[in-house]
Amino acid sequence: MKRFFITAFIASATGAMAQEPADALRYSWSIQSGTARQQAVGGAMGSLGGDISANYVNPAGLGFYKTGDLVITPGYNFGNTKSTFMGRTEEKQKKNSFGMGTSGVVFGSGNSNKKGQRSSVFSLAVNRTANFGSNVLYFGQNNQSSYSQKFLEQIQNDGVKDANVVATNYEYGASLAFNTYWIDTIAGGTSGNYQFQTRSPIGTGLLQRQELINKGGLTELTMALAANWNDKIYAGGSIGVVFTNYERKSIFDEADATANPNNKFDYATFTENFSQNGAGIVFRGGVIYKPVEYFRLGLALHSPSLLTITDKYNSDVITNTESYQGEYSQTSQFLTGNENAIFKYNMVTPYKIIGSLSYVLREIEDVTKQKGFLTADIEYINYKAASFMELEADKNNPAIVNYLDDLNDAIDNAYKGTFNFRAGGELKFTTIMVRLGAAYYGNPYKNLAGEKGSKFQASGGLGYRNKGFFIDLTYIHTFIKDIHTPYRLQSGLTPLASIKGNMGNALLTFGIKI
Repeated sequence: MKRFFITAFIASATGAMAQEPADALRYSWSIQSGTARQQAVGGAMGSLGGDISANYVNPAGLGFYKTGDLVITPGYNFGNTKSTFMGRTEEKQKKNSFGMGTSGVVFGSGNSNKKGQRSSVFSLAVNRTANFGSNVLYFGQNNQSSYSQKFLEQIQNDGVKDANVVATNYEYGASLAFNTYWIDTIAGGTSGNYQFQTRSPIGTGLLQRQELINKGGLTELTMALAANWNDKIYAGGSIGVVFTNYERKSIFDEADATANPNNKFDYATFTENFSQNGAGIVFRGGVIYKPVEYFRLGLALHSPSLLTITDKYNSDVITNTESYQGEYSQTSQFLTGNENAIFKYNMVTPYKIIGSLSYVLREIEDVTKQKGFLTADIEYINYKAASFMELEADKNNPAIVNYLDDLNDAIDNAYKGTFNFRAGGELKFTTIMVRLGAAYYGNPYKNLAGEKGSKFQASGGLGYRNKGFFIDLTYIHTFIKDIHTPYRLQSGLTPLASIKGNMGNALLTFGIKI
């Protein structure tokens, strides 16, 4: 990949990648999977312990182990989204997939020494910490703006008046629109001194349609150590290696709402293909304290994740301007010699702080005689703390530095810190357990232009434990409220679609004592 294409991508990225700040939110405003037991109680594992999913919440919880577990958690995800745009509600879009919850191994050794250490624990685990899969479709009539105005803003921001520059220098956005007559010169200009306009008839209305197909997720491999002192203080830490893969296909259409065959515009379609791959690292540490029997208090800190990411991108435009120029199409690869835009950078996700409380019914050392528990977590995440950083090799490239600075400003302006809540409980009947839970993930948006979002989970499950074998079955239902915008304009005439999702997740955990 020649440097030319990277620089060209950055130069046109503010138009072609206007949704880029949402990438940072996607990596942090997510609900991670776990074991069936953990998910059945709302995902609350900050002070409870005794479950391999503590690797990803509070590693101190591993300190409750005095033996070991081998665990595997297959799962199945299914759901749909329903969208409202410009007063019109679109049909549900379905998305189903298989997945994995927390799986791995825990090695615990019970011991006593003069310093009061009762056990030491080592664990290796893998988990799907975020699922990006979803299908979104919305449609409505817009009488205020056109997608093509985003391309005009690209040109105006750069002060470009040369039509030849517009035709060649914006390979992933404005050049495609210009070469297919979605945007055009205004009559009366001279060579090298043109003004530009859209051919979309905004005043009489545009029928706009957005389809998004999202795939991928985050997978994390974690190693943890934990210890227990006098069955009072538990401490642990983990290091996780994060792998990300994400693919998005975006198809945006706008068409003349009047169906007038003589206004020199029928339709335009802008298609984007975007993929993202990378890896990074995250640290977690925590403590759990039992001031008295029955009560457990937990505190955990998750460091920001540092990810190195590679983006690949291409786009194309198809238009029909009727009697003006007819049908035209062009791809970014035509302008770049069949090359995709490739951009490498670092991303930092927000830190997390988790406080927890558990009450165990009849807490005694023989866990087979315990009767159940109630547990709750409160989690703080500062979503605006996410940021993009250039690679060391790009620190002297002003185009990249300025572009990423602009993205960080957009994150700071769009998002805020918020609290998430998780709670649940279990009743134990000898070898059978019954569990219920709930979780609420708060609004990450500053609500500058009507943006609001939330996620609510309700869960329940059953468990069986006997003679060194256990099996847990859980169902989680998630209600999601979110927003999406097909494009952002500096004029403020940015259209918003409201998204409602209903997602189901079934998990089955098998485990044996080792």
